[in-house]
Amino acid sequence: MEADSAEEAIREVIQYLDNLNITYTLHHHPPVYTVAEAEKFWKNIPGAHCKNLFLRNKKGNRHYLVIALGQRRVDLKKLTRRLGEDRLSFASPKRLQRFLGLSPGAVSPFGLLHDQAHEVRVVVDEGLKEAEYLSFHPNVNTATLTLTRSDFEKFLNHLHYPLNYISLE
Repeated sequence: MEADSAEEAIREVIQYLDNLNITYTLHHHPPVYTVAEAEKFWKNIPGAHCKNLFLRNKKGNRHYLVIALGQRRVDLKKLTRRLGEDRLSFASPKRLQRFLGLSPGAVSPFGLLHDQAHEVRVVVDEGLKEAEYLSFHPNVNTATLTLTRSDFEKFLNHLHYPLNYISLE
């Protein structure tokens, strides 16, 4: 992503959070594509660091944004059963762009700002219930944004996404 479009993506998220009176801290860093790459930049950033998986069911007619603790191993077979699906797999970059307006490496709950038709179902790792602060990419992988868990829940609620905590263990 070019610098101008990256900054625009960040501004869009920040403006939305500002309109909701949500307090956040923004940390810039070099591009990261995996949790392992991001960990070296997270050392001085407080809170639970999250990974976000964009999944689809076998038929491709349901899509899920799974928000999990960064170190959580997500067993797709178990998650498939818990959600009552036929099979879950990673959605293509094309689907990620279509539904959340995002590119691989930048998957984030803030992409829900682009899901105007509410076609994406949100699943949140039960392990995040206890976290005081959560950290996510602000729709680009060159920054990390930290906010309180209650403000994250406020964000989801304002977008009319039911909060669906589920055990991913």
